[in-house]
Amino acid sequence: MARKIYGSVHSTAMMRALAVLHEKGLEFQLVPLDMRAGEHKKEPSLALNPFGQVPAFEDGDLKLFESRAITQYIARKYADIGTPLILESKPTVKVSASMEFKVHPETMESNMQWELMPDRAADAAVIENMMAMVNMWTEVEAHQFDPVASRLQRELVYRQMIGMAPDTAAFGENWTKLTELLDIYEARLSQSKYLGCDFFTLADLHHLPALTNLMGTPVKALFDARPNVSAWAANITARPAWVKVLALRNQY
Repeated sequence: MARKIYGSVHSTAMMRALAVLHEKGLEFQLVPLDMRAGEHKKEPSLALNPFGQVPAFEDGDLKLFESRAITQYIARKYADIGTPLILESKPTVKVSASMEFKVHPETMESNMQWELMPDRAADAAVIENMMAMVNMWTEVEAHQFDPVASRLQRELVYRQMIGMAPDTAAFGENWTKLTELLDIYEARLSQSKYLGCDFFTLADLHHLPALTNLMGTPVKALFDARPNVSAWAANITARPAWVKVLALRNQY
């Protein structure tokens, strides 16, 4: 059975799951749901997600909902395909090969010998620490960044789409919260290219939908004012997989 993902490409949660599928280069079938018509609140959608939300995901007989659970599943099951988005706990050993050419002084017979030599043994403790950092920043996105970013999107994006002015009190409160949060991000990104470690992981990817939406609002100034945050945002939003997600959104 083919992989299927159900939802609206305009949903930030849906976009998060789509980003992982594209980072992994996996084939999948998109099953659009008309959320304005409430398709996600009716059968057969409720059989896939009983909470009436998107996305829902099928991979063979497995059915999942909750976007972050979907991204974790895909990143782990398909760890060896496409972009590595998680860290493996098992340390690896890289080796280099050397060749020695010998000639016997009496028989003049030649002999080539190959020797495998350890080049760098990965430190399991270092990997475990990196895994902990990636997991921690993945949690930061879910519990610190996303609630604030979601409220700012509501005020600056979604309310304007239906002709409503922002709630100035809600906007001001969450502007202040994001200002403080991005100061913490700026400090972290002065130590590491990405949030979890020095390569792109789910900790970064999960930010993409809300981050992209906010870049079209006055909130962009908060990102631009912090050089490390600004460079990080520019880097992750330019990823080819994310560009594909945005192109897909533009088709609907």
